[in-house]
Amino acid sequence: MTLEYTVIPQSLFDAVIDHLRVNFPDEPLNASVGLCLHGIPCPLLEHHDLKTMEDGLSIMAIDKKTDKIAGVALNGISRKGETEKSIEEMKNIDNLQYRRIFGLLNDVNLELDLFTKYNVDKIFEVRILSVDSSYRGKGIAKELFVQSEAIAKKHGFKVMKTDATSLFTQKVAESQGFWVEKSVSYHDYKDETGQKIYDTRPPHLHYKVMAKLLI
Repeated sequence: MTLEYTVIPQSLFDAVIDHLRVNFPDEPLNASVGLCLHGIPCPLLEHHDLKTMEDGLSIMAIDKKTDKIAGVALNGISRKGETEKSIEEMKNIDNLQYRRIFGLLNDVNLELDLFTKYNVDKIFEVRILSVDSSYRGKGIAKELFVQSEAIAKKHGFKVMKTDATSLFTQKVAESQGFWVEKSVSYHDYKDETGQKIYDTRPPHLHYKVMAKLLI
């Protein structure tokens, strides 16, 4: 197997979306609220993915023998003040599953305020990490992190972060020198009837914001 790692070109945005439709629904937070289903378009999340890829910082692994996408890291620029803006925009979104995922991420990141903590106005953010099911266990996710860090340094970022929603991503990030800024137990969140909002399955019991300084 010969893999090539490269920045995702605009010409392959649609192919990346196709990859995510098949592989990303396994992500624990998504699976627990049922936002996206296997093979079915998910307009709200796909709009978010496309906007991220437009930043020009996302990385893909391609199997050169088959031209199949083996994995992707969708990386974007997080700017000071955007979390507050996103929280306001969320009020106009009717999709409950989308609000439950991004509401949690926004609230935790607003509380953390890494921009003030590290005195920066922009942060390099690994937003989506996805590896094709037939390529898992081959170190692709780790290499996607390595490649992402290289491009973050190339563009002069001082801080890199990820909202690690699965134990898998948390272990990969930890192996690359990321530390936990905040850990949240999914099962601590309940609706007005006392039911779990995020019914994630073991071993995915925590959401962690993880960060790394690049200087």
